[in-house]
Amino acid sequence: MRLKHCYNTRDFRELARRRLPAALFHYIDGAADDEVTCRRNTEAFESCDLVPNVLTGVTDVDLTTTVLGQQLDVPLFFSPTAMQRLFHPHGEYALARAGEKFGTLYGLSTIGTRSIEEMGSFSNGPKLFQIYVHKDTAFTSELISRCKAANFNALALTVDTIVAGNRERDFIYGMTTPPKLTLKSLVSFALHPFWTLSYLFSDNFDLPNVGNIEAGRKVATSIVDYLDNQIERCIRWDDASKMIEEWGGPFAIKGIMSVADAKMAVQVGASAIMISNHGGRQLDGSRAPFDQLPAIADAVGGDIEIIVDGGIRRGTHVLKALALGATACSGGRMYLYALAAAGTAGVERAFGLIRDEIERDMALMGCKRISDLNASMVAGREVARVSRAAAT
Repeated sequence: MRLKHCYNTRDFRELARRRLPAALFHYIDGAADDEVTCRRNTEAFESCDLVPNVLTGVTDVDLTTTVLGQQLDVPLFFSPTAMQRLFHPHGEYALARAGEKFGTLYGLSTIGTRSIEEMGSFSNGPKLFQIYVHKDTAFTSELISRCKAANFNALALTVDTIVAGNRERDFIYGMTTPPKLTLKSLVSFALHPFWTLSYLFSDNFDLPNVGNIEAGRKVATSIVDYLDNQIERCIRWDDASKMIEEWGGPFAIKGIMSVADAKMAVQVGASAIMISNHGGRQLDGSRAPFDQLPAIADAVGGDIEIIVDGGIRRGTHVLKALALGATACSGGRMYLYALAAAGTAGVERAFGLIRDEIERDMALMGCKRISDLNASMVAGREVARVSRAAAT
């Protein structure tokens, strides 16, 4: 299988599976417990249908929107994910290049493999930094100061990882950073020579944004250990409020799932919320972001930007979210498979395909611009069945 034969997320996933050692593939692919929520994140989009309008005279389609103070050319962006250079040597560079090429936002993780300073100088495109509340409050403030100096455009506070989810695949396949060399893993590395040689002859792997604390470059640690040992468990709305004030710019809260929390995000002055369950990697059995969107949009739509994060696999998924009140969408696996499969070329192909889907599907919906989408263009199947029954 070659990159040119990849046309959708399933194809990129399969190519990534072939090219990555088992531990790394399952780190991307896996989720918490029975992985029910992970599957539901995408399945939720299939529970309703689009209702297009015709004869609307659509010629050109305008996909521009404003998210976190940045005008984007497409209402979809790269959600921050950890340890990208483990999957391909291009790592965060690939995301930054693709973001600039397609005029969209990309996110750098606190647990990223390129530093805030390096990425600040590498890319002129819109940049978001994902941050946690650490037990060391001075270190959290230091990260904010570094982002300001590096001209990052927005900050996103992740709030759904006060403890690590039960990601059983990580335990089964021994996922640590850097990877531990056991007999089992050595066999997997030997069977994936492209990844192994790239890892051995690329820049030394580290986590430069947390390099001055124990879970950084000094020791091999699992992400579970990092979250459990370094992230402050007892965080409150006051912490978010203080961080918003300290940052002083566009600010998202990532991990909002309830209407009550969405209202609180408005009260503390957040610019945006990211409706997210961390890709199903934390609380299995939690609701899918798309399922929660209508209630949250009804409660705070117009008061705060709403980003649906997770489960995006097709352009129609983005359109359904926008029609029901989202400002934009974001995702991780949608590009991580492509990154692992082919680096920058993979990410650009994957994002280009879904961007073309969004544009084509907008025309098929009879919409010239994002504001033309509305809730009347999305129909739940249960409603349709009841209507048919009533008609008979």
